[in-house]
Amino acid sequence: AEPSRGCQDRGGVCVSAGVAVLRKWIAGGVCRCSVRLDGKTVVITGANTGIGKETSRDLARRGARVVMACRDLTRAERAAEEIRQSTGNGNVVIRHLDLASTYSIRQFAKDFLDSEERLDILINNAGVMMCPKQLTEDNFETQLAVNHLGHFLLTNLLLPKLKSSSPSRVVNVSSVAHRGGRIDFDDLFFSQRPYSALESYRQSKLANILFSRELARRLSGSGVSSFSLHPGVIRTELGRHVEGWFPLLGLLLKLPSLLLMKTPWEGCQTTLYCAVTPGLEDLSGCYFSDCAEKETAPEGRDDVVARKLWEVSTRLVGLKNTC
Repeated sequence: AEPSRGCQDRGGVCVSAGVAVLRKWIAGGVCRCSVRLDGKTVVITGANTGIGKETSRDLARRGARVVMACRDLTRAERAAEEIRQSTGNGNVVIRHLDLASTYSIRQFAKDFLDSEERLDILINNAGVMMCPKQLTEDNFETQLAVNHLGHFLLTNLLLPKLKSSSPSRVVNVSSVAHRGGRIDFDDLFFSQRPYSALESYRQSKLANILFSRELARRLSGSGVSSFSLHPGVIRTELGRHVEGWFPLLGLLLKLPSLLLMKTPWEGCQTTLYCAVTPGLEDLSGCYFSDCAEKETAPEGRDDVVARKLWEVSTRLVGLKNTC
């Protein structure tokens, strides 16, 4: 016998309710803080797409001067104009920054320090994920270069402005993928071992957390706080290389993505939480997910490795003085 219309209707309601509950769970925490940022200046890397764009939009809505640091200026200007129109904040500007080039990073920092009066929040958001092996113009493996070394150099170069604008914050977008990661100091760029896009990505995301932790230690008492975070699994362009390495995973990311992945707006909530929530200074160096402090994997709490990574990174990017 066929099920009755009533059973079918109840089944549909149950499925819809289940989907709604699943979506709410996947969406995670929401930044409820309504603090204004009038008179404040924010720099966001990778700000023209995905969670970077949504972060920029939210901070512009709060009245901040938003500096969108992007590699593709055409796409950046398109995103900036959309944000200006949707928020009514005309103080949204773009600047060129290629995190795969230490020259570009130094040029960005020089121009910023020369032209801007303050820097209240630096959001190290840009990243690449599981891309094929490539070397940058500085002969760094691309994932470690863009995800860690570029932001390491940028942050250190902008520290004078962060310190003079204190209390200020550095927010590093990492990933739960740091779990199982390892910093291979003997072969950071996969010169001597077969390249693994996943291992490289994990290494770079672990580096984000260790950098944030060591930065907090070094800046203790300076008025500059440092946080790292996992934004969730997001429907953005970041995962465009995944299918080439893992076809099945790539298929899964496409088919149920509306259910199983966060939207960019949902994904930017923990970034916003770390950037604007009052009273987080005592948690400097900590790691967050779904708008709450969380514990990293054990490898993310290794202060010996964090210090060594700082020293090695300093040498690689050619910094003479750091904090």
